[in-house]
Amino acid sequence: MLKFRSLSACFLLLTSLSHGSTILILGDSFSAGYGMRIDQGWVKLLSEDISPKYEIFNASISGDTTQGGVSRLPKLLSSVSPDYVIIELGGNDGLRGQPLSSMRENIERMIKLCIDEEITPILFKMRIPPNYGKRYSSAFEKVYSDIISKLNVHSISFEFELLLTEPGMIQSDGMHPTSKAQDFIKNAVKKSLKDLIHDL
Repeated sequence: MLKFRSLSACFLLLTSLSHGSTILILGDSFSAGYGMRIDQGWVKLLSEDISPKYEIFNASISGDTTQGGVSRLPKLLSSVSPDYVIIELGGNDGLRGQPLSSMRENIERMIKLCIDEEITPILFKMRIPPNYGKRYSSAFEKVYSDIISKLNVHSISFEFELLLTEPGMIQSDGMHPTSKAQDFIKNAVKKSLKDLIHDL
């Protein structure tokens, strides 16, 4: 997640459809398919799964932070006009030890930007490795739980620890999921989304 790619280097996945709802994914390397081909990532797999009812526009950039998301989101909402926005950011804030108060403020701002445009926000509950200390890791996770409760926002839960128990699921950096893990992630995300989007 710490490796940054410029906007020109990130991929924007737009499935060609004549109708249907649009899902915008605003994320970091977890959604940008870091370390693998674009077509191997969970976003691409989900796009293939839910087409033609839904189209996915993937605006994820490896290394992005919640502040980057705040900066990019208004233009994306205007150009993409999504029905749903999955906010998958915060991991890099945590890995860099940035103040959790700033991360919370940025996430809440992105959610409110969506609500103001009558777009449904969906918050991806991020986690960081336990080696950052139990106190910080717990406080990090609590930011997401508090925001979900406070703003009554829909969420996606993913147990990253499940990947650690299966050989070949994590890249050599010990942090990024491999291509082998992408189908597992896709299924977990789709299951969470079905609570909101029933015809998915």
